[in-house]
Amino acid sequence: MAITIHDMISRGVLLVVCSLALAGCKKPRPGHVLDEARSVRRTPASFSAADEDYFHDMDGGIALTGEEIKGRNTWNVWSAGNDRFWDEISMLSKGNLDFLKTVSSHPKLKFSRDNRWSYLGLVNEPCFERATGPDPERFGLWLDKRRADCPPDPFENEEKYPGVVIGARGKTVPVGSFYGYATGIVGMRLFPNPKFDKAAAAKWDPVRYYEDPSYYYSRDLVKPYRIGMACAFCHVGPSPTNPPVDPENPSWENLSSTVGAQYFWWDRIFTWDADPTSFPYQVFHASRPGSLDTSLVSTDYITNPRTMNAIYGLGSRLRHAKRWGMEMLGGGELNNKQFNDFFKGGPLTQFFKAPSTAWAPRVLKDGADSVGALGSLNRVYLNIGEFSEEWLLHFNALVGGKPTSPIEIAVARKNSTYWEATENQTPDTALFFLKSSTPHKLKDAPGGAGYLTADTAKLTRGKEVFAERCARCHSSKVPAKVPGLDPDGCAGPGYLTCFERYWEWTKTDEFKREMREIVLKEDFLEDNFMSNDLRIPVTLLETNACSPLATNALAGDIWEDFSSHSYKSLPPVGTITVHDPITGEPHPYKMPGGGRGYTRVPSLISVWSTAPFLLNNTVGKFNPSPSVEARMQSFEDAIEKMLWPERREKDPVLGGKVPGIIDRTTDRSYLRVPAGFLPDHLRPLLSPLQRIAPWLVRDAGIEIGPIPKGTPVNLLANLALRSRSPDLAERLAHDKKLLAVLLRIKHDLDSLPRGASDEEARKVFADLAAPLLELSQCPDFVVNRGHYFGTSYFAQEPGLSDDDKRALIEFLKTF
Repeated sequence: MAITIHDMISRGVLLVVCSLALAGCKKPRPGHVLDEARSVRRTPASFSAADEDYFHDMDGGIALTGEEIKGRNTWNVWSAGNDRFWDEISMLSKGNLDFLKTVSSHPKLKFSRDNRWSYLGLVNEPCFERATGPDPERFGLWLDKRRADCPPDPFENEEKYPGVVIGARGKTVPVGSFYGYATGIVGMRLFPNPKFDKAAAAKWDPVRYYEDPSYYYSRDLVKPYRIGMACAFCHVGPSPTNPPVDPENPSWENLSSTVGAQYFWWDRIFTWDADPTSFPYQVFHASRPGSLDTSLVSTDYITNPRTMNAIYGLGSRLRHAKRWGMEMLGGGELNNKQFNDFFKGGPLTQFFKAPSTAWAPRVLKDGADSVGALGSLNRVYLNIGEFSEEWLLHFNALVGGKPTSPIEIAVARKNSTYWEATENQTPDTALFFLKSSTPHKLKDAPGGAGYLTADTAKLTRGKEVFAERCARCHSSKVPAKVPGLDPDGCAGPGYLTCFERYWEWTKTDEFKREMREIVLKEDFLEDNFMSNDLRIPVTLLETNACSPLATNALAGDIWEDFSSHSYKSLPPVGTITVHDPITGEPHPYKMPGGGRGYTRVPSLISVWSTAPFLLNNTVGKFNPSPSVEARMQSFEDAIEKMLWPERREKDPVLGGKVPGIIDRTTDRSYLRVPAGFLPDHLRPLLSPLQRIAPWLVRDAGIEIGPIPKGTPVNLLANLALRSRSPDLAERLAHDKKLLAVLLRIKHDLDSLPRGASDEEARKVFADLAAPLLELSQCPDFVVNRGHYFGTSYFAQEPGLSDDDKRALIEFLKTF
């Protein structure tokens, strides 16, 4: 049968897509690999937690016990071998992510130590100075240097904390410490790359690494260092009550270990070149500062950026979990470590009862982390790359396209020394949080008292309004007997019935009277988590549904062992209204079950310092300064838009046809694969493709587009590359639809004339909207809607008066 040039192009495009979607299919079987430490017979005991009180000035200078010091060190510098993972992701992202560039200060980059905070939102580590030239002792890289007047970093002590001797370590590169070297960025550690052997060293060119795309966009490039990520990377930030005068140059006393990376620009960090004509950049750009999509790597085909919250009130949160946080565990969930495994007696042993009952905080926005506090902590390390040898075998990183399977705790404990070491260290981290997760009060901040009202009558009215409208979700102090929820909170298949009974009771005079008495007490804010940790159905909350549609914690998915049986058996919440992103037309959408459909209540502790609001930071103006004045400007703008939703930002294309804004591409963009990352067997196709289909080939790589400016990002980003259905016929039907859509996208873009305008390209995507929506994992595009409680938008109760809203705001400032 004759094969035409058009067939070659079609097959070439599909082959590229398939190669990207199925990259690395020739991998070892899950459950049969060791991590780097286990492969060279390192024991968990050989990774002892650091005991130096190096971070003494952080967190308000609180006095810590030896165990609490170790816990903070684990949080701030322990990366559990994930430097291997981030090196792999650098390659799998086709060079978009390159943390070795992130820690550099080369003049060709858009960032350096001088503007790292304002441009990237990353915290410069104290006691470092910007590189002014290539460092011959560090392979010609432009890396920050520790100042001569500062004491050494104790975690770099190779004798006390010996690194893992593997590959080129100890040969062409040093062994180093298992904490790596400080990079000049809090939470990022530098590790000698065990793949940097003599051959790699001979090919290494630091000038080309910064300046030559044909060199640094090569899948064969081996860099001399790998970057490890500690939890501090996403959680350390400027203290709200002691902010730095110059955020580019903080002191340790200006930083908090638990406040959250509220200023973190994920789009610029994950795509170091920050090219707005790159469609991946446009996807990451949907993550507003201070938010990121935690399912980005183990993709669920849903773009659902979520805020990196502060860790506040762990003690009161745990105590409330004992009342309403009962979860039933089963199967692999029972392999999670509990406090009882480490503490004999004392208050921390009351949160698990053999054989299968846990009382747990609900972590993650969808309340999925629900197997116990330690299980939630330990899962975080997997999600940032621990035991990547195994983890990456359970899904196709970043792009998906193959079934996801659960990573088993039993396998991690058997084959990963890093996992076992982390399990041994996180109990001390929990002890640190119990000591350090106290509120940052506005009254304690510089000039903070000037923002607080002296009108006691107004403040009292604010307390009453809070009691009647807000405390039913945002208080862990509630009446003694609560219908529907006491004594154990009601989880599992009957949860929605229990919650609805409770919700109806909160509208009664009885509840409001009892709640007013509680709120008006002088000690109401003391030891109050300012959340009840309940899972709120999105049908009531009306916020964007993409987060509660997350699938990673469902049965059979990647985090199966870290979500409780109670979570997986939650009932469906019903039907919501979504809007067509092209026409604005409303449509009903039936929410699936199995755990999906809920959002756990965030804490309002220190709410004055945490704006913008909602789970994705979409309500309120972002101010890049961490000063008290700037935080209050953001708070006042955000809280007014929460209580007066008519003031929220409107969509620039559809306006009032939809209840908010839709994330849209800001520039004409393309999906690109650099030639250096193409499989060898595809490279010969580039020359004929460039002659016949110049729209597809750019700079000796593959380019698919144009995607016009103003395209709804999630129209493409939420496309399901596989079906979750257990039915074979349904999966085959899905695959047939998917192939048809991909071919149609290719055909319709191919039909555009060279130099086509954005308007012409928009017509293509308008015609493609219906089939793309049919294959969407989340067809909800409006990102700043919902949480209309206390406003005229909430149908169940009358809205508050303007005076009551103002009084409420004054009370919220005191949290």
